[in-house]
Amino acid sequence: MASATVKIDAATYAKLKQTAAELGKPMIEVMADAVEAYRRQSFLEALNADFARLRASPEAWEEERAEREAWDTTLRDDLADDGP
Repeated sequence: MASATVKIDAATYAKLKQTAAELGKPMIEVMADAVEAYRRQSFLEALNADFARLRASPEAWEEERAEREAWDTTLRDDLADDGP
C-alpha cells in the first residue's frame, strides 16, 4: 500500500492513537476507516439535501414519484428467480 504524510494537530493525533489502541488496530487503518465513514456520511447528507429540494417542488416530486413507479413495474416482470 502506498502511503503519504498528512499533518494533523496534536489533539487529533492523540485521539487517533487512543482509538487505535482501544480497537487494537493500526492507526493507518483507523484513519482509513474514519475517512471512509466521513465520505459515506457526507454523501448521504448531500443526497438527503437533494431529496429535500426535490420534495420542496411538488411538480418535480411528482415527476420523481412517477419515474419510480415506472421502474417498479420492472420488478413485477414475472421472471423466475434463477438464483445463484
